[in-house]
Amino acid sequence: MDRCEEKAIHVEKVKKVVSRLPEQDTLQGVADIFKALSDPGRVKIVLALASEELCVCDLAAVCNLSDSAVSHQLRVLRNLKIVRNRREGKIMFYRLDDQHVSALLHQCLEHVIE
Repeated sequence: MDRCEEKAIHVEKVKKVVSRLPEQDTLQGVADIFKALSDPGRVKIVLALASEELCVCDLAAVCNLSDSAVSHQLRVLRNLKIVRNRREGKIMFYRLDDQHVSALLHQCLEHVIE
């Protein structure tokens, strides 16, 4: 059975855990990042950018997607501050905003592969 056979709340443990939980806005931010990473195409984009700064055309070739599809996915990732961009003339390059998401994805990969 997956539940207690007798209802017993351990008040001190509950208080301790509740005091350690982040604020609701922080929890929502974490959920939004996991939602963004729930799409295999976006995961592939993030993994590609974890190893190299790439332009939209490069990402489209790596991911076997259209430029338009990649741009759409990048917009989602940029809005969540997972990736950032920089313009060089007429070309827009993308890279990870920081290494936290890369570390998270690599840990997930290790977990799935094991």
